[in-house]
Amino acid sequence: MEPNFYSANILEQHLQKPAADFTRADLIQFVRETGIKALNFRYVAEDGKLKALNFMLNGIDHLDSVLATGERVDGSSLFSYIGTGSSDLYVIPRYKTAFVNPFSKTPALDILCSFYTSEGKPLESAPEYILKKAHSRFKQQTGLVFKAMGELEYYIQGEKEELYPGEDQKGYHTSSPFSNFEFLRLEAMKMISQCGGKIKYGHSEVGNFSTDAENFEQHEIEFLPVEAEDAVDQLVVAKWILRSLGNRYSVNLSFAPKITAGKAGSGLHVHMMLEKDGQSMMLENNKLTPTAKKMIAGLMDLAPALTAFGNTIPTSYLRLVPHQEAPTNVCWGDRNRSVLVRVPLGWTNADYMISDANPLDSADDRYSKGKQTVEIRSPDGSADLYHLFAGLIMAAQHGLELKDGLERAKQLYVDVNIFQEKNKSKLREFAQLPNSCMESAEYLENRREEFQKDGVFPAGTIDNFIKTLKAYKDKGLSEKLYGNTEDVRKLVYKYLHHM
Repeated sequence: MEPNFYSANILEQHLQKPAADFTRADLIQFVRETGIKALNFRYVAEDGKLKALNFMLNGIDHLDSVLATGERVDGSSLFSYIGTGSSDLYVIPRYKTAFVNPFSKTPALDILCSFYTSEGKPLESAPEYILKKAHSRFKQQTGLVFKAMGELEYYIQGEKEELYPGEDQKGYHTSSPFSNFEFLRLEAMKMISQCGGKIKYGHSEVGNFSTDAENFEQHEIEFLPVEAEDAVDQLVVAKWILRSLGNRYSVNLSFAPKITAGKAGSGLHVHMMLEKDGQSMMLENNKLTPTAKKMIAGLMDLAPALTAFGNTIPTSYLRLVPHQEAPTNVCWGDRNRSVLVRVPLGWTNADYMISDANPLDSADDRYSKGKQTVEIRSPDGSADLYHLFAGLIMAAQHGLELKDGLERAKQLYVDVNIFQEKNKSKLREFAQLPNSCMESAEYLENRREEFQKDGVFPAGTIDNFIKTLKAYKDKGLSEKLYGNTEDVRKLVYKYLHHM
C-alpha cells in the first residue's frame, strides 16, 4: 500500500494499511497512540440488532488478553433456540472490523465478533456464520466471488417545518433548505465512512408528507459493492449509527417498510455482481452474460421463499403493492422499477459522455468497466440481513446450476411497466410474491431444501423462521386494513424499530 494513502476509515488512515490486513498488534498500536480507553465487542444475535459488551481498559496487557481470547456470553439470552443448560458461547473479535466509536464520551474502539461454541468451533446457527458458509460454498463450487451492496432507505419523523415545507411525495433528491434532515444524513455518511463503510452516495428519497404537527422525510444511503460478508457488516453498523443520530437529535428514525398507507414505503434494495479473478462476469459486448442471466433465474425461482428473510413483519406486505415502485410479481427487466429484479442503467457510453461534457479532457473508461449489477427490489428494512444475503447467494448458485436457467430467464423478462392497465394480461403470466408473513413461511417451507444444502442453513434455523412468520397470523391482513388508516398506524408503530 502506498504511504499516506487516502481513507476515510480512521484506523486505516492512522495505520496506513487496509482493514483486511489489521492484526492484533496493529490494534494495540492504535490504542497506544490515540489514547483509547475502552473496548466494545459488537455482535448481531437473533433479533438482528447490534449488541454490545463493554470493557474499560486497565492496561495494554488487559487489551492484549481480551483481543487474543475473546470473552464468554450467555447464548440462551441471545438466541431463543439455545438452552440454558449449555448456553455459554465465546465471542471472538474480527480485527478487520474494528472502528472508533463515534458516540462514546470515553474514547472507545469497537469490534464486530463471531460466535464460537464451547468446543471452539463456529456456532453453526449464528447469522454471521451462515452467511460465511453460503459464500464459501459459492466460491468453492463456482469459482466466483459474490459482491453486493444495499440501498438503506429510512424515514425521519420530526416537528413540522413552516418556512420550507416539502411537497407531498416529491422529495427525490431535494436539498436543503427544502430537506430538513439533510444535515443528519451527511453526518451519518461521515460517521459510517470513518467506521469503515464504503458509501456510494446519499440523497433524499420520494417520501415526503406532513400531518398537522409533524413532517416525514425519506432518505437513502447507498453503498459500494463489496464481498457479501462485508456488505452486511457495513449495513449493520450503518443502521446503528443512523438510529443513534436519531436519538441524539430527538427524532424518530425508522427503517420500517411502511410508515402510512398511500405513501412511499422504504425498501432495502440489494445490488449484486459476480466476479472471477477480480473481473466482472456481468457483461459481455455490453450485454448481460449467460452467467448473469442464470443468476437472475435463480433469484426468480426462489424469490417467494426469500421474502422469509427479507420481509419479516406484517407491514412488509403493505409495501409490496402495485404503483409504489415495489414489486408484486416474479419477473425482471432493464431499468424497470415495476419488476422484482432490475438491471440498472450501465455505463456503455461513458467514453463519449465524459469527453462531450469535458472537451479539454480525454476519455477514460477505466471506471466504467465492471460497474454492472442486478438489483432485487423486494427486501425492506425489516430484513434479517445475514440470512437474507446468505439466501441471495444460495439463490444465485441455484440459478447457475439450473439446466434450463437461460430459458427461464427469457420467459420471465419484461420490457413494459406491468402495472399499467394495458399490460394487465402480461402481469397475469407471472407468479405473485407472498402477500403476508404466513404465505412467506409456506413458500420457505416448500423450498427449504435449497437453503439447507451442504448444511448452510441449519434445519433449526429454517424451522425458527417458519414458526416466527406463522405466529403473526396475518393472512389477508392487507385486505382487512384497506382504508383503515388508524389500524394501519397502530400496526406501523408496533413494528417501527423491528430489526
